[in-house]
Amino acid sequence: MIPDFARQRRHSVGLGALATMLFGAAWLAPAHAATVSAEISNIPDNTGTIRVALCTEDEFLKPSCAFHAETASTTPRITVVFSDVPAGTYAIQAYQDRNGDAKLNRTFIGIPKEPIGFSRDPKLSYGPPSFEECALRFTDAGGTVALKLITH
Repeated sequence: MIPDFARQRRHSVGLGALATMLFGAAWLAPAHAATVSAEISNIPDNTGTIRVALCTEDEFLKPSCAFHAETASTTPRITVVFSDVPAGTYAIQAYQDRNGDAKLNRTFIGIPKEPIGFSRDPKLSYGPPSFEECALRFTDAGGTVALKLITH
């Protein structure tokens, strides 16, 4: 038989552990997530699809952004909505996939053959823009970003 003080001690440790787990779970819970809308304009025609990605700095200019969407290409503009976006700094990249191959086609020297655009509409001269040129900070309130596709 277990003495009463041992039972009481084990019970209080159990409540302490439970309180720690509940507090820890609340502490680790994600911050409120927001809705971010991307309004893409200057779509030249209805060919193919528009592929849009909302990317962190580590994901920028890579095909593996956590938030991505594809929609039919309709002129002159479309809106894509990303839900459950944690507050943070992101850049939006978009292109018109005119031939449906799910990649941005380029010339042999790397110039995009398909219309392309980025948040904050940076000037594209020699190479792609930097993350800093395209970056936007979103809070729990989210936001709407307008960007234009350009053709080289």
